[in-house]
Amino acid sequence: MEIKNRSAYYEYAIEDKWDAGLVLTGTEVKSLRAGKASFNDSYCIIHHGELWVKSLHIAEYSYGTYANHDPLRDRKLLLQKRELRKIETRLKDKGYTIIPLRIFFSESGKAKMQIGLGRGKKLHDKRAAIKEREIQKEIKRFLK
Repeated sequence: MEIKNRSAYYEYAIEDKWDAGLVLTGTEVKSLRAGKASFNDSYCIIHHGELWVKSLHIAEYSYGTYANHDPLRDRKLLLQKRELRKIETRLKDKGYTIIPLRIFFSESGKAKMQIGLGRGKKLHDKRAAIKEREIQKEIKRFLK
């Protein structure tokens, strides 16, 4: 199961990517396995040397009890210290931000999130991306 942030590549020019572990509760994992997550307005921050993802919506587990999770709680991401320092130094440059790209499960069954370091695109860059996508569709259609 993989959940992608479809608007991330449209809104941002991604330069680097990392796979980070997600700290989750049991009902959050079950909800993710069912594909019930939304990246709308989610973003990552570094706070006191730790990486956090904010406003990532993981729907409540439908078979959960009183111990169900809060859908919009902040979740901690796990990266090595040297990777965090590298990201932190790059964030000091103007215009960089950390964007959640996708959530997936590793082969060992652990929930992971791919994050990217990128800059926001301007309107003309977005138009160029749309034009390129349309050209690729036309080429595929012609080759079939």
